[in-house]
Amino acid sequence: MEHLAILPILIPLLCGVLMLLPPISGQLSRQRSLSLAALGVLVLITLRLLLQAGSDEIEVYVLGDWQPPYGIVLVADRLSTLMLLLSSVLGFASMLYACAGDDRQGAYFHPLFMFQLMGINGAFLTGDIFNLFVFFEVLLIASYALLIHGGGKQKTRASVHYVVLNLVGSSIFLFALGILYGTLGTLNIADLAQKVSQLAPSEQAIASAGALMLLVVFGLKSAILPLQFWLPRTYSAASAPVAALFAILTKVGIYSILRVFTVIFGDDAGALAQIATPWLWPLAILTLIAATIGVLAASSLRQLIAQLVVLSVGTLLVGLAMARSEATGALLYYLVHSTLVCAGLFLLADMISQQRGKAEDRFVAARRMCQPVAIGIAFFIGALAIVGLPPFSGFVGKALLLKSTLLEGEAAWVYPAILFGGLAALIAMSRAGTTLFWHTSREPDSCDRVSRLQLAAVFLLLLTSPLLVIFGGPVSDFTYDTAEQLHGMSRSLHLLLPGGGS
Repeated sequence: MEHLAILPILIPLLCGVLMLLPPISGQLSRQRSLSLAALGVLVLITLRLLLQAGSDEIEVYVLGDWQPPYGIVLVADRLSTLMLLLSSVLGFASMLYACAGDDRQGAYFHPLFMFQLMGINGAFLTGDIFNLFVFFEVLLIASYALLIHGGGKQKTRASVHYVVLNLVGSSIFLFALGILYGTLGTLNIADLAQKVSQLAPSEQAIASAGALMLLVVFGLKSAILPLQFWLPRTYSAASAPVAALFAILTKVGIYSILRVFTVIFGDDAGALAQIATPWLWPLAILTLIAATIGVLAASSLRQLIAQLVVLSVGTLLVGLAMARSEATGALLYYLVHSTLVCAGLFLLADMISQQRGKAEDRFVAARRMCQPVAIGIAFFIGALAIVGLPPFSGFVGKALLLKSTLLEGEAAWVYPAILFGGLAALIAMSRAGTTLFWHTSREPDSCDRVSRLQLAAVFLLLLTSPLLVIFGGPVSDFTYDTAEQLHGMSRSLHLLLPGGGS
Protein backbone atom coordinates (compact mmCIF):
# COMPACT_ATOMS: atom_id res chain seq x y z
CA MET A 1 0.00 0.00 0.00
CA GLU A 2 2.94 2.35 0.54
CA HIS A 3 3.55 2.51 -3.23
CA LEU A 4 -0.09 3.17 -4.13
CA ALA A 5 0.50 6.86 -4.93
CA ILE A 6 2.86 6.18 -7.84
CA LEU A 7 0.66 3.56 -9.54
CA PRO A 8 -1.51 6.11 -11.46
CA ILE A 9 1.72 7.08 -13.24
CA LEU A 10 3.35 3.67 -13.50
CA ILE A 11 0.35 1.71 -14.79
CA PRO A 12 -0.27 3.79 -17.96
CA LEU A 13 3.51 4.13 -18.50
CA LEU A 14 4.17 0.38 -18.37
CA CYS A 15 1.07 -0.45 -20.41
CA GLY A 16 2.06 2.05 -23.08
CA VAL A 17 5.56 0.54 -23.30
CA LEU A 18 4.21 -3.03 -23.44
CA MET A 19 1.91 -2.11 -26.31
CA LEU A 20 4.92 -1.06 -28.37
CA LEU A 21 6.59 -4.46 -27.92
CA PRO A 22 5.73 -7.90 -29.33
CA PRO A 23 3.55 -9.88 -28.88
CA ILE A 24 1.10 -7.05 -28.04
CA SER A 25 2.22 -4.56 -30.70
CA GLY A 26 0.23 -4.98 -33.88
CA GLN A 27 -2.46 -7.05 -32.11
CA LEU A 28 -5.39 -4.67 -31.74
CA SER A 29 -7.52 -7.10 -29.74
CA ARG A 30 -4.75 -7.58 -27.18
CA GLN A 31 -4.17 -3.84 -26.95
CA ARG A 32 -7.88 -3.27 -26.32
CA SER A 33 -8.00 -5.91 -23.59
CA LEU A 34 -4.88 -4.55 -21.89
CA SER A 35 -6.10 -0.94 -22.12
CA LEU A 36 -9.53 -1.64 -20.65
CA ALA A 37 -8.09 -3.88 -17.92
CA ALA A 38 -5.45 -1.30 -16.98
CA LEU A 39 -7.94 1.56 -16.92
CA GLY A 40 -10.39 -0.50 -14.86
CA VAL A 41 -7.65 -1.20 -12.31
CA LEU A 42 -6.70 2.48 -12.40
CA VAL A 43 -10.26 3.48 -11.49
CA LEU A 44 -10.13 1.16 -8.46
CA ILE A 45 -6.70 2.41 -7.37
CA THR A 46 -7.65 6.08 -7.64
CA LEU A 47 -10.89 5.37 -5.76
CA ARG A 48 -8.82 3.77 -3.00
CA LEU A 49 -6.53 6.82 -2.94
CA LEU A 50 -9.57 9.09 -2.75
CA LEU A 51 -11.00 7.19 0.23
CA GLN A 52 -7.62 7.30 1.91
CA ALA A 53 -7.32 11.05 1.36
CA GLY A 54 -10.88 11.48 2.65
CA SER A 55 -9.58 10.84 6.16
CA ASP A 56 -7.43 14.01 5.78
CA GLU A 57 -4.34 11.85 5.30
CA ILE A 58 -1.83 13.43 2.92
CA GLU A 59 0.40 10.77 1.41
CA VAL A 60 3.83 11.98 0.38
CA TYR A 61 5.73 9.61 -1.91
CA VAL A 62 9.47 10.36 -2.15
CA LEU A 63 11.16 8.76 -5.15
CA GLY A 64 14.57 7.23 -4.50
CA ASP A 65 14.39 8.42 -0.87
CA TRP A 66 15.72 11.81 -1.96
CA GLN A 67 13.98 13.99 0.58
CA PRO A 68 12.24 17.21 -0.49
CA PRO A 69 12.92 19.90 -1.50
CA TYR A 70 15.76 18.26 -3.46
CA GLY A 71 14.12 15.04 -4.64
CA ILE A 72 11.08 14.18 -6.74
CA VAL A 73 8.00 14.06 -4.56
CA LEU A 74 4.41 13.04 -5.27
CA VAL A 75 1.59 14.35 -3.07
CA ALA A 76 -1.73 12.52 -2.83
CA ASP A 77 -4.11 14.82 -0.97
CA ARG A 78 -7.84 15.37 -1.38
CA LEU A 79 -7.51 17.58 -4.47
CA SER A 80 -5.04 15.44 -6.39
CA THR A 81 -6.90 12.19 -5.71
CA LEU A 82 -10.21 13.74 -6.76
CA MET A 83 -8.65 14.77 -10.07
CA LEU A 84 -7.04 11.34 -10.46
CA LEU A 85 -10.38 9.58 -10.08
CA LEU A 86 -11.94 11.99 -12.56
CA SER A 87 -9.23 11.35 -15.17
CA SER A 88 -9.43 7.57 -14.65
CA VAL A 89 -13.21 7.43 -15.13
CA LEU A 90 -12.94 9.69 -18.16
CA GLY A 91 -10.11 7.62 -19.60
CA PHE A 92 -12.02 4.36 -19.13
CA ALA A 93 -15.17 5.68 -20.82
CA SER A 94 -13.20 7.22 -23.71
CA MET A 95 -11.29 3.99 -24.27
CA LEU A 96 -14.52 1.98 -24.14
CA TYR A 97 -15.87 4.15 -26.96
CA ALA A 98 -12.63 3.93 -28.94
CA CYS A 99 -12.67 0.13 -28.80
CA ALA A 100 -15.81 0.17 -30.97
CA GLY A 101 -13.64 1.10 -33.97
CA ASP A 102 -12.09 4.57 -33.60
CA ASP A 103 -8.78 3.03 -32.59
CA ARG A 104 -8.49 1.50 -36.08
CA GLN A 105 -8.12 4.89 -37.79
CA GLY A 106 -4.37 5.09 -37.23
CA ALA A 107 -1.36 3.48 -35.60
CA TYR A 108 -0.32 3.56 -31.95
CA PHE A 109 -3.62 4.87 -30.59
CA HIS A 110 -3.52 2.77 -27.41
CA PRO A 111 0.06 3.52 -26.30
CA LEU A 112 -0.41 7.23 -27.07
CA PHE A 113 -3.63 7.24 -25.05
CA MET A 114 -1.80 5.65 -22.13
CA PHE A 115 1.10 8.09 -22.31
CA GLN A 116 -1.29 11.02 -22.30
CA LEU A 117 -3.08 9.63 -19.26
CA MET A 118 0.30 9.18 -17.58
CA GLY A 119 1.11 12.86 -18.16
CA ILE A 120 -2.29 13.98 -16.85
CA ASN A 121 -2.01 11.87 -13.69
CA GLY A 122 1.57 13.01 -13.12
CA ALA A 123 0.53 16.66 -13.34
CA PHE A 124 -2.08 16.06 -10.64
CA LEU A 125 0.31 14.20 -8.33
CA THR A 126 3.55 16.14 -8.58
CA GLY A 127 4.72 18.15 -5.60
CA ASP A 128 6.99 20.56 -7.48
CA ILE A 129 6.44 22.83 -10.43
CA PHE A 130 9.45 21.64 -12.43
CA ASN A 131 7.94 18.16 -12.66
CA LEU A 132 4.63 19.84 -13.42
CA PHE A 133 6.40 21.19 -16.51
CA VAL A 134 7.77 17.71 -17.30
CA PHE A 135 4.35 16.06 -17.09
CA PHE A 136 2.84 18.90 -19.12
CA GLU A 137 5.30 18.05 -21.88
CA VAL A 138 4.51 14.34 -21.67
CA LEU A 139 0.76 14.88 -22.04
CA LEU A 140 1.26 17.52 -24.75
CA ILE A 141 3.53 15.34 -26.90
CA ALA A 142 1.00 12.51 -26.70
CA SER A 143 -1.85 14.93 -27.46
CA TYR A 144 -0.06 16.19 -30.59
CA ALA A 145 -0.06 12.67 -32.01
CA LEU A 146 -3.58 11.84 -30.82
CA LEU A 147 -4.97 15.00 -32.39
CA ILE A 148 -3.87 13.99 -35.89
CA HIS A 149 -4.70 10.32 -35.31
CA GLY A 150 -6.45 9.11 -38.46
CA GLY A 151 -5.12 11.98 -40.59
CA GLY A 152 -7.06 14.53 -42.61
CA LYS A 153 -6.64 18.16 -43.66
CA GLN A 154 -8.82 19.54 -40.87
CA LYS A 155 -6.90 17.69 -38.15
CA THR A 156 -3.55 18.73 -39.58
CA ARG A 157 -4.56 22.40 -39.74
CA ALA A 158 -5.87 22.34 -36.17
CA SER A 159 -2.77 20.54 -34.91
CA VAL A 160 -0.43 23.20 -36.31
CA HIS A 161 -2.10 25.96 -34.26
CA TYR A 162 -2.26 23.71 -31.20
CA VAL A 163 1.42 22.68 -31.40
CA VAL A 164 2.77 26.20 -32.05
CA LEU A 165 0.79 27.77 -29.21
CA ASN A 166 1.83 25.08 -26.75
CA LEU A 167 5.48 25.33 -27.76
CA VAL A 168 5.31 29.04 -26.99
CA GLY A 169 3.60 28.23 -23.69
CA SER A 170 6.33 25.71 -22.81
CA SER A 171 9.01 28.34 -23.46
CA ILE A 172 7.28 30.83 -21.18
CA PHE A 173 6.91 28.08 -18.57
CA LEU A 174 10.69 27.49 -18.58
CA PHE A 175 11.40 31.21 -18.24
CA ALA A 176 9.01 31.38 -15.27
CA LEU A 177 10.68 28.40 -13.61
CA GLY A 178 14.10 29.98 -14.07
CA ILE A 179 12.92 33.25 -12.51
CA LEU A 180 11.34 31.56 -9.50
CA TYR A 181 14.33 29.28 -8.96
CA GLY A 182 16.70 32.21 -9.22
CA THR A 183 14.82 34.25 -6.60
CA LEU A 184 13.64 31.50 -4.23
CA GLY A 185 16.22 28.76 -4.76
CA THR A 186 13.64 25.98 -5.02
CA LEU A 187 10.78 24.68 -7.15
CA ASN A 188 9.18 22.41 -4.57
CA ILE A 189 5.65 23.72 -3.99
CA ALA A 190 5.75 23.38 -0.21
CA ASP A 191 9.22 24.96 -0.04
CA LEU A 192 8.11 27.80 -2.30
CA ALA A 193 5.08 28.41 -0.08
CA GLN A 194 7.38 28.64 2.93
CA LYS A 195 9.92 30.98 1.35
CA VAL A 196 7.82 33.34 -0.76
CA SER A 197 6.72 35.41 2.25
CA GLN A 198 10.38 35.89 3.24
CA LEU A 199 11.43 37.51 -0.02
CA ALA A 200 13.34 40.76 0.21
CA PRO A 201 11.52 43.78 -1.28
CA SER A 202 14.14 43.96 -4.05
CA GLU A 203 13.26 40.42 -5.18
CA GLN A 204 9.48 40.66 -4.95
CA ALA A 205 9.03 42.34 -8.34
CA ILE A 206 10.97 39.68 -10.26
CA ALA A 207 9.18 36.87 -8.37
CA SER A 208 5.83 38.44 -9.19
CA ALA A 209 6.84 38.51 -12.87
CA GLY A 210 7.60 34.78 -12.69
CA ALA A 211 4.26 34.12 -11.01
CA LEU A 212 2.32 36.05 -13.65
CA MET A 213 4.18 34.21 -16.41
CA LEU A 214 2.92 30.99 -14.84
CA LEU A 215 -0.59 32.45 -14.95
CA VAL A 216 -0.17 33.06 -18.69
CA VAL A 217 0.96 29.45 -19.22
CA PHE A 218 -1.87 27.97 -17.18
CA GLY A 219 -4.29 30.37 -18.87
CA LEU A 220 -3.20 28.99 -22.25
CA LYS A 221 -3.77 25.42 -21.06
CA SER A 222 -7.15 26.39 -19.59
CA ALA A 223 -8.30 28.31 -22.69
CA ILE A 224 -8.80 31.59 -20.85
CA LEU A 225 -9.51 34.71 -22.92
CA PRO A 226 -7.61 35.85 -24.99
CA LEU A 227 -5.86 32.46 -25.22
CA GLN A 228 -8.94 30.35 -25.91
CA PHE A 229 -9.17 30.60 -29.71
CA TRP A 230 -7.25 27.37 -30.29
CA LEU A 231 -9.74 25.21 -28.40
CA PRO A 232 -12.92 25.12 -30.57
CA ARG A 233 -11.03 24.24 -33.74
CA THR A 234 -8.80 21.69 -31.99
CA TYR A 235 -11.53 19.89 -30.08
CA SER A 236 -13.96 19.79 -33.00
CA ALA A 237 -11.26 18.36 -35.29
CA ALA A 238 -10.14 15.56 -32.95
CA SER A 239 -11.69 12.10 -33.08
CA ALA A 240 -14.47 11.51 -30.55
CA PRO A 241 -12.57 9.54 -27.86
CA VAL A 242 -9.63 11.95 -28.11
CA ALA A 243 -11.90 14.99 -27.77
CA ALA A 244 -13.56 13.34 -24.77
CA LEU A 245 -10.18 12.83 -23.09
CA PHE A 246 -9.18 16.39 -24.05
CA ALA A 247 -12.13 17.60 -21.93
CA ILE A 248 -9.87 17.28 -18.90
CA LEU A 249 -6.91 19.15 -20.41
CA THR A 250 -8.40 22.56 -19.65
CA LYS A 251 -9.02 21.32 -16.12
CA VAL A 252 -5.31 20.52 -15.77
CA GLY A 253 -4.74 24.24 -16.30
CA ILE A 254 -7.45 25.16 -13.79
CA TYR A 255 -5.96 22.69 -11.31
CA SER A 256 -2.51 24.25 -11.77
CA ILE A 257 -3.84 27.76 -11.14
CA LEU A 258 -5.66 26.50 -8.06
CA ARG A 259 -2.62 24.67 -6.71
CA VAL A 260 0.02 27.31 -7.38
CA PHE A 261 -1.95 30.48 -6.61
CA THR A 262 -3.62 29.07 -3.51
CA VAL A 263 -0.72 27.24 -1.89
CA ILE A 264 2.29 29.31 -3.02
CA PHE A 265 0.78 32.73 -3.72
CA GLY A 266 -2.20 32.45 -1.38
CA ASP A 267 -3.11 34.37 1.75
CA ASP A 268 0.21 33.62 3.48
CA ALA A 269 2.49 34.84 0.67
CA GLY A 270 3.18 38.23 2.23
CA ALA A 271 3.54 41.01 -0.34
CA LEU A 272 2.70 38.54 -3.15
CA ALA A 273 -0.49 37.26 -1.54
CA GLN A 274 -3.34 36.68 -4.04
CA ILE A 275 -1.27 38.15 -6.85
CA ALA A 276 -3.48 36.50 -9.49
CA THR A 277 -6.86 37.66 -8.15
CA PRO A 278 -6.92 41.14 -9.79
CA TRP A 279 -6.27 39.43 -13.15
CA LEU A 280 -8.67 36.54 -12.68
CA TRP A 281 -11.78 38.68 -12.22
CA PRO A 282 -11.76 40.44 -15.61
CA LEU A 283 -10.48 37.30 -17.35
CA ALA A 284 -13.33 35.25 -15.89
CA ILE A 285 -16.05 37.68 -16.97
CA LEU A 286 -14.56 38.25 -20.42
CA THR A 287 -14.13 34.50 -20.97
CA LEU A 288 -17.78 33.98 -20.09
CA ILE A 289 -18.84 36.73 -22.49
CA ALA A 290 -16.70 35.39 -25.35
CA ALA A 291 -17.91 31.84 -24.77
CA THR A 292 -21.54 33.00 -24.69
CA ILE A 293 -21.08 34.59 -28.12
CA GLY A 294 -19.30 31.47 -29.38
CA VAL A 295 -22.08 29.20 -28.15
CA LEU A 296 -24.69 31.19 -30.06
CA ALA A 297 -22.53 31.33 -33.22
CA ALA A 298 -21.65 27.60 -33.38
CA SER A 299 -22.63 25.91 -36.65
CA SER A 300 -22.15 22.28 -35.61
CA LEU A 301 -22.65 20.23 -32.48
CA ARG A 302 -18.94 19.63 -31.96
CA GLN A 303 -18.20 23.34 -32.24
CA LEU A 304 -21.02 24.05 -29.80
CA ILE A 305 -19.68 21.58 -27.24
CA ALA A 306 -16.17 23.04 -27.62
CA GLN A 307 -17.57 26.49 -26.86
CA LEU A 308 -19.41 25.02 -23.87
CA VAL A 309 -16.04 23.81 -22.60
CA VAL A 310 -14.80 27.41 -22.75
CA LEU A 311 -18.01 28.52 -21.01
CA SER A 312 -17.33 26.04 -18.20
CA VAL A 313 -13.77 27.37 -17.92
CA GLY A 314 -15.12 30.90 -17.45
CA THR A 315 -17.51 29.64 -14.77
CA LEU A 316 -14.63 27.91 -12.96
CA LEU A 317 -12.53 31.08 -13.16
CA VAL A 318 -15.24 32.93 -11.28
CA GLY A 319 -14.77 30.51 -8.38
CA LEU A 320 -11.00 30.91 -8.61
CA ALA A 321 -11.27 34.69 -8.55
CA MET A 322 -13.24 34.62 -5.28
CA ALA A 323 -10.16 33.05 -3.62
CA ARG A 324 -11.90 31.53 -0.60
CA SER A 325 -12.68 27.98 0.43
CA GLU A 326 -16.49 28.19 -0.09
CA ALA A 327 -16.07 29.18 -3.72
CA THR A 328 -13.31 26.60 -4.26
CA GLY A 329 -15.56 23.83 -2.94
CA ALA A 330 -18.32 24.90 -5.33
CA LEU A 331 -15.98 25.12 -8.33
CA LEU A 332 -14.62 21.62 -7.65
CA TYR A 333 -18.15 20.20 -7.75
CA TYR A 334 -18.82 22.07 -10.99
CA LEU A 335 -15.45 20.98 -12.42
CA VAL A 336 -16.30 17.28 -11.99
CA HIS A 337 -19.73 17.81 -13.53
CA SER A 338 -18.61 19.85 -16.54
CA THR A 339 -15.70 17.55 -17.43
CA LEU A 340 -17.77 14.36 -17.49
CA VAL A 341 -20.80 15.85 -19.24
CA CYS A 342 -18.79 17.66 -21.94
CA ALA A 343 -16.83 14.47 -22.61
CA GLY A 344 -20.08 12.52 -22.96
CA LEU A 345 -21.45 15.13 -25.37
CA PHE A 346 -18.34 14.87 -27.59
CA LEU A 347 -18.94 11.13 -27.89
CA LEU A 348 -22.63 11.73 -28.52
CA ALA A 349 -21.86 14.23 -31.29
CA ASP A 350 -19.82 11.55 -33.05
CA MET A 351 -22.71 9.06 -32.89
CA ILE A 352 -25.07 11.67 -34.33
CA SER A 353 -22.55 12.43 -37.08
CA GLN A 354 -22.37 8.74 -38.01
CA GLN A 355 -26.13 8.52 -38.53
CA ARG A 356 -26.73 11.76 -40.44
CA GLY A 357 -24.59 10.97 -43.48
CA LYS A 358 -22.78 13.83 -45.23
CA ALA A 359 -24.46 16.44 -43.05
CA GLU A 360 -22.63 14.96 -40.04
CA ASP A 361 -23.32 17.08 -36.94
CA ARG A 362 -23.86 20.39 -38.75
CA PHE A 363 -27.06 22.28 -37.98
CA VAL A 364 -28.71 21.63 -41.33
CA ALA A 365 -31.57 19.41 -42.45
CA ALA A 366 -30.46 15.84 -43.13
CA ARG A 367 -31.69 12.28 -43.20
CA ARG A 368 -33.40 10.94 -40.10
CA MET A 369 -31.29 9.04 -37.60
CA CYS A 370 -32.04 5.33 -37.42
CA GLN A 371 -31.66 5.22 -33.61
CA PRO A 372 -33.41 8.46 -32.62
CA VAL A 373 -34.78 7.19 -29.30
CA ALA A 374 -31.56 6.05 -27.63
CA ILE A 375 -29.54 8.95 -29.02
CA GLY A 376 -32.35 11.41 -28.24
CA ILE A 377 -32.52 10.32 -24.60
CA ALA A 378 -28.76 10.76 -24.28
CA PHE A 379 -28.96 14.21 -25.91
CA PHE A 380 -31.81 15.25 -23.60
CA ILE A 381 -29.85 14.25 -20.47
CA GLY A 382 -26.65 15.89 -21.70
CA ALA A 383 -28.37 19.09 -22.79
CA LEU A 384 -30.21 19.63 -19.50
CA ALA A 385 -27.07 18.81 -17.53
CA ILE A 386 -24.70 21.12 -19.41
CA VAL A 387 -27.19 24.00 -19.54
CA GLY A 388 -27.65 23.80 -15.77
CA LEU A 389 -31.35 22.99 -15.42
CA PRO A 390 -32.74 21.01 -12.48
CA PRO A 391 -32.64 18.22 -11.48
CA PHE A 392 -29.15 17.74 -12.95
CA SER A 393 -25.71 18.50 -11.53
CA GLY A 394 -25.13 21.60 -13.64
CA PHE A 395 -27.89 23.36 -11.73
CA VAL A 396 -26.42 22.31 -8.38
CA GLY A 397 -22.91 23.38 -9.36
CA LYS A 398 -24.00 26.82 -10.56
CA ALA A 399 -26.24 27.29 -7.52
CA LEU A 400 -23.31 26.55 -5.22
CA LEU A 401 -21.11 29.03 -7.09
CA LEU A 402 -23.75 31.76 -6.99
CA LYS A 403 -24.25 31.09 -3.30
CA SER A 404 -20.53 31.70 -2.78
CA THR A 405 -20.77 35.33 -3.88
CA LEU A 406 -20.79 36.97 -0.48
CA LEU A 407 -19.91 40.50 -1.53
CA GLU A 408 -22.37 42.76 -3.31
CA GLY A 409 -19.78 43.77 -5.88
CA GLU A 410 -19.12 40.14 -6.74
CA ALA A 411 -22.79 39.32 -7.22
CA ALA A 412 -23.27 42.26 -9.60
CA TRP A 413 -20.67 40.75 -11.95
CA VAL A 414 -21.11 37.03 -11.36
CA TYR A 415 -24.88 36.60 -11.51
CA PRO A 416 -25.46 38.21 -14.95
CA ALA A 417 -22.41 36.54 -16.53
CA ILE A 418 -23.26 33.01 -15.37
CA LEU A 419 -27.01 33.32 -15.93
CA PHE A 420 -26.68 34.82 -19.41
CA GLY A 421 -24.17 32.11 -20.26
CA GLY A 422 -26.67 29.49 -19.15
CA LEU A 423 -29.43 31.17 -21.17
CA ALA A 424 -27.23 31.16 -24.29
CA ALA A 425 -26.44 27.48 -23.74
CA LEU A 426 -30.16 26.72 -23.38
CA ILE A 427 -30.98 28.53 -26.63
CA ALA A 428 -28.11 26.88 -28.51
CA MET A 429 -28.86 23.35 -27.26
CA SER A 430 -32.57 23.81 -28.02
CA ARG A 431 -31.73 24.88 -31.55
CA ALA A 432 -29.32 21.96 -31.90
CA GLY A 433 -31.85 19.40 -30.71
CA THR A 434 -34.59 20.79 -32.94
CA THR A 435 -32.37 20.77 -36.04
CA LEU A 436 -30.71 17.41 -35.46
CA PHE A 437 -33.79 15.42 -34.46
CA TRP A 438 -36.74 17.19 -36.15
CA HIS A 439 -35.47 18.90 -39.32
CA THR A 440 -35.18 15.75 -41.42
CA SER A 441 -35.26 15.68 -45.21
CA ARG A 442 -35.73 11.95 -45.82
CA GLU A 443 -35.62 8.48 -44.38
CA PRO A 444 -32.19 6.83 -44.08
CA ASP A 445 -31.10 4.65 -47.02
CA SER A 446 -29.35 2.28 -44.63
CA CYS A 447 -29.06 2.07 -40.88
CA ASP A 448 -25.53 2.58 -39.54
CA ARG A 449 -26.30 1.58 -35.98
CA VAL A 450 -23.93 2.66 -33.23
CA SER A 451 -22.45 -0.15 -31.19
CA ARG A 452 -23.39 -1.10 -27.66
CA LEU A 453 -19.90 -0.12 -26.52
CA GLN A 454 -20.43 3.40 -27.82
CA LEU A 455 -23.83 3.73 -26.16
CA ALA A 456 -22.44 2.33 -22.91
CA ALA A 457 -19.58 4.86 -22.90
CA VAL A 458 -21.92 7.79 -23.57
CA PHE A 459 -24.43 6.82 -20.90
CA LEU A 460 -21.63 6.04 -18.42
CA LEU A 461 -20.49 9.67 -18.67
CA LEU A 462 -23.86 11.40 -18.94
CA LEU A 463 -25.51 9.47 -16.11
CA THR A 464 -22.86 10.77 -13.73
CA SER A 465 -24.86 14.02 -13.76
CA PRO A 466 -27.95 12.66 -11.98
CA LEU A 467 -25.65 10.56 -9.77
CA LEU A 468 -23.86 13.74 -8.68
CA VAL A 469 -27.28 15.04 -7.59
CA ILE A 470 -28.42 11.82 -5.90
CA PHE A 471 -25.14 11.69 -3.96
CA GLY A 472 -24.83 15.46 -3.87
CA GLY A 473 -24.47 15.60 -0.09
CA PRO A 474 -21.38 13.37 0.22
CA VAL A 475 -19.85 14.74 -2.99
CA SER A 476 -20.26 18.39 -2.00
CA ASP A 477 -19.04 17.62 1.51
CA PHE A 478 -15.90 16.11 0.00
CA THR A 479 -15.31 19.07 -2.33
CA TYR A 480 -15.79 21.59 0.48
CA ASP A 481 -13.45 19.61 2.77
CA THR A 482 -10.97 19.52 -0.12
CA ALA A 483 -11.18 23.29 -0.41
CA GLU A 484 -10.63 23.69 3.33
CA GLN A 485 -7.56 21.47 3.15
CA LEU A 486 -6.17 23.35 0.16
CA HIS A 487 -6.67 26.81 1.63
CA GLY A 488 -5.22 25.63 4.94
CA MET A 489 -2.23 23.90 3.34
CA SER A 490 0.20 26.22 5.13
CA ARG A 491 -0.68 24.34 8.32
CA SER A 492 0.36 21.05 6.68
CA LEU A 493 3.77 22.07 5.37
CA HIS A 494 5.46 19.91 7.99
CA LEU A 495 3.90 16.89 6.28
CA LEU A 496 5.21 17.88 2.87
CA LEU A 497 8.60 19.30 3.74
CA PRO A 498 10.98 18.40 6.55
CA GLY A 499 11.05 21.37 8.91
CA GLY A 500 8.40 23.23 6.92
CA GLY A 501 6.13 23.64 9.87
CA SER A 502 8.78 24.62 12.36
